[in-house]
Amino acid sequence: MNDRVLAQTLDRANSDVVLIVDDVPDNLSVLHDALDESGFTVLVATHGEAALQRAAQALPDIVLLDAMMPGMDGFEVAKRLKADARTAHIPIIFMTGLTETEYLVAALDSGGVDYVTKPIKPKEVLARIGVHLQGAREKRQARNALDAFGYATITVRVSDGKLMWQTPLARELLLQYYGTSAPQTPEAVLTWLRRHLLDAERQIEPPRLVCGSAVSGARRLTFRLHQQTGDDDWLIIMREESDDTVIQAMSLSFKLTAREAEVLYWVVKGKINRDIGDILGTSPMTVKKHLERVFAKLGVETRTAAAGTAMSRIRLLHPQFEQ
Repeated sequence: MNDRVLAQTLDRANSDVVLIVDDVPDNLSVLHDALDESGFTVLVATHGEAALQRAAQALPDIVLLDAMMPGMDGFEVAKRLKADARTAHIPIIFMTGLTETEYLVAALDSGGVDYVTKPIKPKEVLARIGVHLQGAREKRQARNALDAFGYATITVRVSDGKLMWQTPLARELLLQYYGTSAPQTPEAVLTWLRRHLLDAERQIEPPRLVCGSAVSGARRLTFRLHQQTGDDDWLIIMREESDDTVIQAMSLSFKLTAREAEVLYWVVKGKINRDIGDILGTSPMTVKKHLERVFAKLGVETRTAAAGTAMSRIRLLHPQFEQ
């Protein structure tokens, strides 16, 4: 079953999807029945390769993973799921009959968020699933809301620099500006993130990251650290800024005409009337007349004052704007 067909068969609007991975049929049967009766959509896999394939196809909301299986064990399955940008965000609960500390630590180190011990108690499993699904839903809703408002988002793991999750908009922007795709995080972004975290520890205001387009300097990709989503994972918001959006913001803020806003924008950029005329295809005298009307609307008398007033407003609306 391919990705599209499988996705169409899953009723995600009314049911969370759980993938159970266990090589023992009796364990699968007990868990399947308990989860199905509780309203979950249940998928199963009986070995590691099948688990990886099914997870990539279905993108379940949570995985119940047997630690000890022949061939590829659960620890390796978890590591591979976390290394794949498509499945890295999925919570993994290990199921294990091994209670020694070293095995439980291995389960968490390989990417598990929790574990339950065998023999399996369905009520305990359901309780653990409920806790972790709630957290996953909140993160998913936050990411979807940001993307819907034009904010592309990515999740980066600091320790190895892997890009663990990205929205469709983020994928397009990273490819356009950096020519990279998951699980590769652009080197400039990773360097900025690590410096950002180091500066935060020192209580230093971290620098903004602004990536200029290789095609046109009029468009910029900006980055802002949003929140920590795990012990080592950070959610980063990306937004594409352009001269057009800044000019439009000036026009609305100061009730300027489109041409007056353009003139003010280039004054902020330090251009003289002759240069502005060349850029806008008009005469320096016409630029001067527009600028006089700008002064009146802003309540200022000089270019410096106009630029300062405009910059103060722009910084509020577009914090990443570079003069």
